[in-house]
Amino acid sequence: MSGEPFYITTAIAYPNGRPHIGHAYEAIATDAIARFQRLMGRDVRLVTGTDEHGLKMVQTARQAGRDTLEFADEMSQYFKEMCDLLNISYDRFCRTTESDHKKASTALWEAMAANDDLYLDRYEGWYSVRDEAFYDESELVDGEGGQRFSPQGTPVEWTKEETWFFRLSKYQEPLLALYRDHPDFIRPESRRNEVLRFVEGGLKDLSVSRTSFDWGVPVPGSPGHVMYVWVDALTTYMTGIGYPDKTGDFSRYWPADVHIIGKDIVRFHTVYWPAFLMSANLPLPKQVFGHGFLLSRGEKMSKSLGNVVDPVELANMFGVDALRYFFLREVSFGQDGSYSAEAIVTRVNAELANSYGNLAQRTLSFIFKNLNGILPLEGEETADDIALLALVNDACANDVPREFAAFAFSQGIEAWMRAVFACNQYIDVQAPWALKKTDPIRMAAVLRTLIKAIRDLTLAIQPVIPDSAGKMLDQLGIPKSGRDYAALVDKDWYDRLAGSGFKFDAPTPLFPRLELPKDAAD
Repeated sequence: MSGEPFYITTAIAYPNGRPHIGHAYEAIATDAIARFQRLMGRDVRLVTGTDEHGLKMVQTARQAGRDTLEFADEMSQYFKEMCDLLNISYDRFCRTTESDHKKASTALWEAMAANDDLYLDRYEGWYSVRDEAFYDESELVDGEGGQRFSPQGTPVEWTKEETWFFRLSKYQEPLLALYRDHPDFIRPESRRNEVLRFVEGGLKDLSVSRTSFDWGVPVPGSPGHVMYVWVDALTTYMTGIGYPDKTGDFSRYWPADVHIIGKDIVRFHTVYWPAFLMSANLPLPKQVFGHGFLLSRGEKMSKSLGNVVDPVELANMFGVDALRYFFLREVSFGQDGSYSAEAIVTRVNAELANSYGNLAQRTLSFIFKNLNGILPLEGEETADDIALLALVNDACANDVPREFAAFAFSQGIEAWMRAVFACNQYIDVQAPWALKKTDPIRMAAVLRTLIKAIRDLTLAIQPVIPDSAGKMLDQLGIPKSGRDYAALVDKDWYDRLAGSGFKFDAPTPLFPRLELPKDAAD
């Protein structure tokens, strides 16, 4: 597995407004997977970015009295700044307005045309500007005043125009074969079942160009037509690794191992996208994972309810790693989850500050004050010491990697927390502060056991709280070369570190207790 490529992407965010908490959640989860795979020795490529074309961008910019590209430049920058703030370790931030992306989209279009899958006709049907999606009459919901709505609750309007069509109907059986032969292509299972029912119901050819506006990638050889935004947006996953050049990064990383996306855009990624790629004779991604929504106190966020939260504000309020930890711990990935300021404060204080952080702080402080910061070597290991280290190492080297590999972050962190609690119970029972007076040799053995346990705990949690874990490993004297998951089976690291003359400095608390903001407490 070491050095084997692993390619992961977020959805390509639509920047007709600033990023919301759902964008942050998706970026954090995707980054945690990427960091985990790097620690497992994989050669990881992570791509994210912004999908800036389409009628919705034109209309939003016009309403703001702005030039569309200027508006897109500003909005895209907010998404990039959010990723940077949240410590998202992306390798490429793609924008669909960039020249290499237009080249990639054109190449995909020409490949589909070469397979005789594109034809010119007139389109009449229901279209949602907000979703940038077409809907069949049977999918619509009636509202007040004759207004029709999509299954997502967005307004639709009847559209007529000349358009290029993609022969989506041709790919109904190949898609059903894909879902049958590769049951993990769509995850979780609930999303797979939804898509299966949709495709089994029959596929109609898809309108893939527009003439009513010009903000998009021009259709080659067809003046006045721009590509349907989803053709353009989905291509970004290949732009990020060099397509249409099929050598170099593209040959190494494609097909993607997984696209991490919101459950509301599963159809585009599991029906349209694989059909486009089949048409272009390109390999299909191995998996599409549709995560759930984040709800504010159990309610879906909307401007009308006044519960939309800026993730940048939230990160600045509570800390980036605290926010990352909360989302990955609190929400079962794939399901909807709920958050509130109270829940963040309660969870982070109980687990990061009071349990893990306090365990490390009091252990390192005790060694610094009572042993001049020198790593203790005295004392034989007892059965209690051996049992604790076995429990901690099993959680960190087996349980956490197994759950993280399955994107089960909350379960992995639960296993990690059980090991943290065991360490706190051990230190309370062994009471090194009492042993200082009665049995200093035993005290040394207890402290050595705790340092070994804290090191394993810190290595394991790096994908979730990378900055804090890195600072803790710095304090522990763990070299950069000894921080991957393979180091969890290295039993001689402590003796090497102690023998090198390493001494602890006065430790710095990494997780100060959070306070509930006054406006949240009211």
